[in-house]
Amino acid sequence: MAGPQALPNILEITPYKGGQKLDNAHKLSSNENPLGCSPKAQAAVSKAAKHLELYPDGSAMALREAIGAKYGIDADRIVCGSGSDEIFQLLARAYLRPGDNIVQSQHGFLVYRLVAQQSGAETRSAPEQNLTADVDAMLALVDENTKIVFLANPNNPTGSYIPYSEVKRLHDGLPENVLLVLDGAYAEYVKLNDYDSGMALAGEAPNVLVTRTFSKIHGLAALRLGWAYGPESVIDAIHRTRGPFNVNAVAQAAGIAAIHDDAFQAASVAHNDAELARVSAAIEKLGFEVFPSVGNFVLIRFPETPGRTSAEADAFLRQHGIVIRNVAVYGLPDCLRASIGTVEQNNDMLAAFEAFAKS
Repeated sequence: MAGPQALPNILEITPYKGGQKLDNAHKLSSNENPLGCSPKAQAAVSKAAKHLELYPDGSAMALREAIGAKYGIDADRIVCGSGSDEIFQLLARAYLRPGDNIVQSQHGFLVYRLVAQQSGAETRSAPEQNLTADVDAMLALVDENTKIVFLANPNNPTGSYIPYSEVKRLHDGLPENVLLVLDGAYAEYVKLNDYDSGMALAGEAPNVLVTRTFSKIHGLAALRLGWAYGPESVIDAIHRTRGPFNVNAVAQAAGIAAIHDDAFQAASVAHNDAELARVSAAIEKLGFEVFPSVGNFVLIRFPETPGRTSAEADAFLRQHGIVIRNVAVYGLPDCLRASIGTVEQNNDMLAAFEAFAKS
């Protein structure tokens, strides 16, 4: 006898797979913070863990107020989630139905496509220029059935970004009923004059939402914590679709402590700036193409020459205790993405790359 059958669009989904981890190997496949997390956040977790019998604040008010104070934005227009991934899922639940579509850049974050599939909506991917989002190409895909445009800026896995002038041009070209989601998961790492995460735009426009995460710069990936800021109507829709206690109390406590620890954030940026430049230059010197990155990772392209391919490099590195990310699922079968680790991890990774280049 046949059991319950899931919806066809659900069965078509290929589940998201995070970066793999192997025993006794350096895991440099998930863009995690190599410095760990704020000591203040660790202390907050220990304190919060003494009261696990209590339900969390369903509104995450103290956390929203801390975020609001940090960025000078209205706490009432902030919503928190179990990672920014949950916020994308809630947006899809609130705004997408079969027949609708979303628009993203060609190598956009995989979760955008997954949440669209969950709602039976189509994903349209705009060709990129030099692995960078192309505003004109994205606008060309927008039609009367487009409900959300997702822009990861900076983008994962390419490491590229578009300047704020281009973000504005993208927004200006969209109808007011299309929601522009600016995913700033790696925003804190970017210190370029022409970059802006779009916070002010989300504060002014009726159709712009900025999303952020505590998983990267704050090093709280294990606790699953993210947030979004935008128009009251969009925030209200997310609140109506989220669970009543979607962010646990331990995560809330850690987030409040982390958002205030400017010293840890500065140390994380300084480490990444130095090691990203060093790792990129060293791998490029070995003869592999390295794409410019403003994130805490680097995308590397390998030739099709037998013995030098991305698949062979991946296997070789794993044999030498280095796990980086295969990004074939992003349409980049000839590339691998390496997270920036500790100095020791990066040294071991570079030694493995050198050995592969000589093999």
